Amino acid sequence: MKSLETARLEPLLGGPTFALGDRLRRFAWSICWGLLGAWTPRPFHRWRRLVLLAFGARIDPTARVYGQTSIWWPPHLTVGRHAVIAPRAICYNVAPITIGDFAMVSQGAHLCTGTHDVDDDRFPLRARPILVSAQAWVAAEAFVGPGVTIGEGAVLGARGVAFRDLDPWTIHAGNPARLIRSRRQIAPPERPRGGPSRPPAET
Repeated sequence: MKSLETARLEPLLGGPTFALGDRLRRFAWSICWGLLGAWTPRPFHRWRRLVLLAFGARIDPTARVYGQTSIWWPPHLTVGRHAVIAPRAICYNVAPITIGDFAMVSQGAHLCTGTHDVDDDRFPLRARPILVSAQAWVAAEAFVGPGVTIGEGAVLGARGVAFRDLDPWTIHAGNPARLIRSRRQIAPPERPRGGPSRPPAET
């Protein structure tokens, strides 16, 4: 999904940012998610995964995407092994969002890939991808801006705001996010004998 050329944009006058076909596909997705995904009981992870897959998302079978999440466009979403997107999280993925293995995006967190060029009189959309690397944690109601990489094992504390990359195995908090300390590097959980591994039930 690509925004219209800058010369054709009139967002300040109420004009569209995306072509009609893209807007219709987004409308179909929002209707289907509202009817088939958003309201579903918490344990229905497999069902929600099927809905997302049908619209082009790449979701590992072990990942958990809860209902009440807001996903702008499924083809721009990749979720790794045992990763979690918690209720009320917002994935404004005008550009791709990738959630790595064992990474967690907690309740109410906002991953925002889009912004506007404030120096252009047409105020065009500008989008850059977000990467939440393996074993990273975006805590409750935190905000991650366009183009940010949350490094492997990094933590963005609750209601923290990240507009710059976070180094691997560090803990940041505040607005703007500031380095608090390093985090001890830990290995991802291994599959226990006799059954699949089970990440924490809550984030």
